[in-house]
Amino acid sequence: MLSWSRRALLAAALVLASTAAAPAQAIRVGVTAGPHAEVLDVVRKVAATRGLDVAVVEFTDYVIPNQALAAGDLDANSFQHEPYLRNQVAKTGWRLVKVATTTASPQGIYSKRFKRIEDLPAGATIAIQNDPSNGARSLQILHANGVITLKDPASGTATIADIAGNPKRFRFVELDAAQLARALDDVDAASINNNYAIQAGLSPVTDPLIREPVEGPWVNIIAVREADRDKPWVRTLVEAYRSQPVKDFVLARFKGAYVPTW
Repeated sequence: MLSWSRRALLAAALVLASTAAAPAQAIRVGVTAGPHAEVLDVVRKVAATRGLDVAVVEFTDYVIPNQALAAGDLDANSFQHEPYLRNQVAKTGWRLVKVATTTASPQGIYSKRFKRIEDLPAGATIAIQNDPSNGARSLQILHANGVITLKDPASGTATIADIAGNPKRFRFVELDAAQLARALDDVDAASINNNYAIQAGLSPVTDPLIREPVEGPWVNIIAVREADRDKPWVRTLVEAYRSQPVKDFVLARFKGAYVPTW
């Protein structure tokens, strides 16, 4: 017969074996390639220590990550700001919600031909994003710096049709956000989201002619399907993202191009 002490040891071993055999919960999180993917890779490592197995799925545009999340091909995504998500939901009816803020990334206007925004000549061509929220964001930067005047400077869906004043008669070209960095050779200036700017070798801190402040509505977020918002893995993912190791990485790696919001 086994002694009580040996029985206790055997029982403890069985419990440990059962615990060790229990698989970590696996989720798929979509990001755009570049900074968001780099940060999420650190999040993945932190999440693994908390029993959450995060697979990082990279995309090259801003549309597919929300489509994939709505379709159930992803469990979460981390690449966009809330105004963009709201606009997508309004257009599609997707039941997607924000569960946390992540980083702020002040956007800028770049040029290969001019050093200052004041140097842009009359009739110069400025390229901006062709999606409503990011295009509005670019117009707001130009309005805040006196380049143009908007009918409603606070509008998160302003378009070039909402420009009330354009004293230097700038021409505006609307392109997919992923194409703007490549368009710099063909236009006088372009508004470029930070993830694409960094991929193109630009510094969002030192290279823009003008740049928006850190404060504002354009903070990046984690989004999930509405039905999942209260699930335990969502809390674990958010806590892993908003952890000290991730904060330290963002500060050291991006040096002001991306700023933790926690």
